[in-house]
Amino acid sequence: MNTTEFLTIATSICPDKEAIVFEGQRIPYSQLGERVNRLANVLRRFGVGKGDRVAFLNVNCPHAAESYFATAKVGGVYVPLNFRARAEELQYMIDTAGAQVLVVGARYVPLIEQVRQRLPSVKHFISSEGRAAGYHEYEALLAESSAEDVSADISDEDITIIMYTAGTTGFPKGVVLNHNSFGIYVTNNVTPADPDTVEKNILTVPLYHIAGLQAQLAAIYGGRTLIMQRQFEAADWLRLVEQERVSRAMMVPTMLKQLLEHPDFKQRDLSSLKVITYGAAPMPLEVIKRAVKELPNARFINAFGQTESASTITMLGPEDHVLEGSDEEVDKKLKRLSSIGKPMDDVTIQIMDEEGNFLEAGQVGEIVATGPRIMSGYWKDEEKTKATLKDGWLHTGDLGYMDEDGYIFLAGRAKDMIKRGGEMVSPEEVENVLQSHPAIDEAAIIGVPDDTWGELVRAVVVKRPHSRVSAEELIEFCHQRLASFKKPESVVFVDELPRNPMGKVLKRVLREQYGKDYKVRA
Repeated sequence: MNTTEFLTIATSICPDKEAIVFEGQRIPYSQLGERVNRLANVLRRFGVGKGDRVAFLNVNCPHAAESYFATAKVGGVYVPLNFRARAEELQYMIDTAGAQVLVVGARYVPLIEQVRQRLPSVKHFISSEGRAAGYHEYEALLAESSAEDVSADISDEDITIIMYTAGTTGFPKGVVLNHNSFGIYVTNNVTPADPDTVEKNILTVPLYHIAGLQAQLAAIYGGRTLIMQRQFEAADWLRLVEQERVSRAMMVPTMLKQLLEHPDFKQRDLSSLKVITYGAAPMPLEVIKRAVKELPNARFINAFGQTESASTITMLGPEDHVLEGSDEEVDKKLKRLSSIGKPMDDVTIQIMDEEGNFLEAGQVGEIVATGPRIMSGYWKDEEKTKATLKDGWLHTGDLGYMDEDGYIFLAGRAKDMIKRGGEMVSPEEVENVLQSHPAIDEAAIIGVPDDTWGELVRAVVVKRPHSRVSAEELIEFCHQRLASFKKPESVVFVDELPRNPMGKVLKRVLREQYGKDYKVRA
């Protein structure tokens, strides 16, 4: 099934149901379908056809949904841009994608103007929020356009999105995803639209990210109501969940932590929440344990995937978050809370060593995946495609191991592993121990070059408010719980860890700041 059918089906089945709620706007499916058709006719008039690229730059808003479906309807390829990117990065993404049309939010027009003369492929610039010199006005275009239905000859194997990954070094890579990449996952895991069912999703994850886009497509196919936030803000999130009686949420660990610690958390009625999906970064055990306790009406799901896999490839389901049973059963579930669960039914996952051999349970190697949802490659980058897709397997770059019951545990990124005196140290293992200390809020482990050992283990930690602990105490705490070579040799205390927009700690930044001849402070 191609993704344009998601909206067509929902519009036909529940035209009067609200599709999107956003800052006072309440858009029913019938209106969303009409606006998508109007924009599709605009794009067709601008010469956009099968395979042509349309780029979008703005925070979360209804225009993002309209732009995606309109582009897909004419057979085009949608290119969502990271609104946190620098002008040079935006130029690179737009130029390499060869975007013919660029839709820009008002806040980002000045940024685009810095590089506009270096965007030869863009023939039409559209301002989605008001007028801008040299730009078509979005609403004016729709007002003068036909609402007649638009369709194109689209197959499930046709490209629908080029999604640029937020690269930590160099320029981002354009992940090529086809309609199947989304159609298979959504139709296998989401109940189709039903006019008698009311479900509301709060969407705070950026729509340039795979998790946000997949959440949007799943909600549309399911005929749910999307409660959109421009960007995550804890107080407003709590207000919207209470006010709109939100039933589903998707978030990253840092968001959940902020919500639990917000002064309004216990003042808001969050009893409507039935499903909370989290992912994109490791979830501290103490955070998820508290969330399960504080939100008893909600079922929790840990979804693990990446842009290259088009969405979730492993899942730790609600039953694994219920900490009940015998002491032995509870201990096992507590351990599994730190896992990423089991592979999805339509994906095959293995743990592979550096020679390409599959490993047995308990052995650490790279997590590799294969299946019909996996990307077809990186846009115009054959070398990186070959390095990531080998013999049909997607090499995720994540290290991990599988236990005897098929649960997968992360051991960090391959590039972040520390080699100390011939021994391999998993940063995630040491981080989990540090974060179990009552005085520690967050922790990150990096390797520091050393002439004798090759690398030494250094901890960069954030203490809990009003807590006191010394570097020596933390080193001894780890020594008691880990093999001697895994314990940190030094500790750096910081106010916060650098993170990307999805909550992942930027190890590169930490290595630049504290990974050389930095003088450790206690």
